[in-house]
Amino acid sequence: MNEQLPALSPASGVSGRIGGRAARRAARATALPDNLRPVRAGLEGGQYKPLSDGDVLKIHHAALNALDTIGLADAPASGIAYLTGAGAILGDDGRIRFPSALVEDALARANRSITLMSRDGRNDLDLSGTRVHYGTAGAAVHLVDVDGQHYRDCGVQDLHDAAKIVDVLDNVHFCQRPMVCRDIPDNMEMDYNSIFACVAGTTKHVGTSFTDPAFVAPAMEMLHMIAGGEDKWRERPFVSNSNCFVVPPMKFATESCLVMEECIKHGMPVLLLSAGMAGATAPSTVAGAIVQAVAECLAGLVYVTAVKPGHPVIFGTWPFGLDLRTGAMTGGSGEQALLTAGCAQMHNFYDLPGGAAAGIADSKLPDMQAGWETMCSNVMAGLSGCNMIYEAAGMHASLLGFCHESLILGDDVIGQALRCVRGIEVNDETLALDQIAQVCMGGPGHYLGTAGTLSRMQSDHCYPSYGNRMSPKEWVEKEKPDLLTTATARKHEILGTASAAALDPALDRAIRAKFNIHLRP
Repeated sequence: MNEQLPALSPASGVSGRIGGRAARRAARATALPDNLRPVRAGLEGGQYKPLSDGDVLKIHHAALNALDTIGLADAPASGIAYLTGAGAILGDDGRIRFPSALVEDALARANRSITLMSRDGRNDLDLSGTRVHYGTAGAAVHLVDVDGQHYRDCGVQDLHDAAKIVDVLDNVHFCQRPMVCRDIPDNMEMDYNSIFACVAGTTKHVGTSFTDPAFVAPAMEMLHMIAGGEDKWRERPFVSNSNCFVVPPMKFATESCLVMEECIKHGMPVLLLSAGMAGATAPSTVAGAIVQAVAECLAGLVYVTAVKPGHPVIFGTWPFGLDLRTGAMTGGSGEQALLTAGCAQMHNFYDLPGGAAAGIADSKLPDMQAGWETMCSNVMAGLSGCNMIYEAAGMHASLLGFCHESLILGDDVIGQALRCVRGIEVNDETLALDQIAQVCMGGPGHYLGTAGTLSRMQSDHCYPSYGNRMSPKEWVEKEKPDLLTTATARKHEILGTASAAALDPALDRAIRAKFNIHLRP
């Protein structure tokens, strides 16, 4: 953590004989190595298990039953060929059914050693076990203007700005496209410009989607240029495909399946995304919505395995909550937090790299409602050991709006969530019996400034960058700093600085000569 921490005042009663205070302050002002940071990407979760072992098995068997007896409709011709060739059964009703043995075989052959690459190799994401990573995602059509408290259409510059902000946030580990470029009417240009805007803003892993299978090849040509050649790309693919391969309930999305086949051909990792709405396109019960999402993603896993065994796949169960009184999405609800945590437990049961949605605010602005909604599901998703937690920062209005200030403040939220994921370490040092003895028997009677306290004040404690812990008196003396004003100032500071992820000027010119890039140079 880079923030400067306040020194203890003489009035605190801490002896001036402690020494080395200036050196400690200097150390706190520099970035800590990963092994000393209180939180970091890839902390292991899994402490929270909303489902019992028996519940997990019931959901697994219900999903297998659904695949065997109900199956999925609307597969493209190529998908039918792949799936029936692998052992799926095409019924007279046009639905493809999946015998349990076929599903179990796909699970046995799945790739469990997936690393999502960053462009520079410094932020690679190891998706093994219950390692937790938070990032952006979504397809917001509006940008939230906190100054005027209004929504406007978002564009390619807004997307690039979001990626540029992500690049400097310690606790936001990847940048899946959170906004749609509404200012680019041509869909193919929108697809490759979305990739360009993100990659030019951050070297962290990028996620994107395609609206048509024919649009994959041009985007891949651009990615080969950025990577330094097709071989370099295939060695380290730093962009993955977010693929809504199903239209819940239990139907394949024909065009998206064809996109998926193209992405597999080009060596791009695939997020199999099932996003049913509980009570509308998925059962209204938490358990039922999880069953359907698991069944749909298992079908997707069989599909990918039939195309290319071992291709890197993220098991993306993303069921969303619904307010049954109004039909409005409830991304910030307790039910949403349970849906995500339950899905993560199923990922862990299958030992598959998995992803789900959390951190969504139904609130329209960065306010108290957004704070509780964002923290609730982010903490539960992390504690459940979800590998990839999407939409974790910046999302408002049930995914309709994205806010740069909320993305910045989300870094603090995620930092505290990660501290919960890290949990409580119990060993001889942390039990602190020697400290208790020293302080209580002939010592100062408090732990302020002791060697034990000072030695762990950085590694054990996650300090907010923007959250305010001042006393009321100091708050008044500092002219009552406002959280959103602070976040806006930080946004302008980030966006006013050259991006560390910017492409080499010669490469940038070469891409612009070949593609119609809408982002201004």
